[in-house]
Amino acid sequence: MIENLNGISAEDGAQVPADQIAAAVTAGNIVYEDGATQTFHSDGTTQYTEHGRETTGTWTVDEDGHFCSFWPPSYRASYDLRWIVEERRIVGLRFSDLRNGARFDGRYR
Repeated sequence: MIENLNGISAEDGAQVPADQIAAAVTAGNIVYEDGATQTFHSDGTTQYTEHGRETTGTWTVDEDGHFCSFWPPSYRASYDLRWIVEERRIVGLRFSDLRNGARFDGRYR
């Protein structure tokens, strides 16, 4: 269920504005194409579950308006965050790694 996106309208592939990133990532649980899931919390923590193994990290928005994640002990990544919209409804988020271009599409569950 998408909870925090009331009043936000977007086009498919449009960049998520920095002031909407928190609402976008905390709007619902995310399911990625490979079946992994991720939950983002408003306190900046996140849980990622893949093949039954859960890891905990943190997320922030940097001064350039990019979504950033940190996974202890030392992994940091920054992403371009874009909306996935189908039939005029926001259904997910596209994370594109700024360092290597890897793309991860996640849909709200």
